[in-house]
Amino acid sequence: MIKFYGYDNCDTCRKAKKQLKAWGVDFQDIDITKKPPSKKALAALLADAAHALTDLFNRSGQEYRKLDMKTKLPTLSQAQALALLAENGRLVKRPIVTDGARHTVGFKPERFAEVWKP
Repeated sequence: MIKFYGYDNCDTCRKAKKQLKAWGVDFQDIDITKKPPSKKALAALLADAAHALTDLFNRSGQEYRKLDMKTKLPTLSQAQALALLAENGRLVKRPIVTDGARHTVGFKPERFAEVWKP
């Protein structure tokens, strides 16, 4: 089952959901602010080398600015950064879509089609 970690008030998430629905792709909708991806799931995103650690952070978000992550992130280990993301879904770039083997972070239409279009 495809997991869609998103936020209903996010325009990017709405676009991504609309695209998946148009393709007839079934997914489990998970509110990233209430149930962020686990450290294990986030580590899997990094393992496929398509994403860097900084790609997982919502760098334009209010929480990122409030916590001064631009300054703090370079001083954190990968384990510390993943733990922080797993605890605070507002820090995570969205949407994250995964089926355990394939992953996308954010919504870039061409990449989204490449991974999720049946």
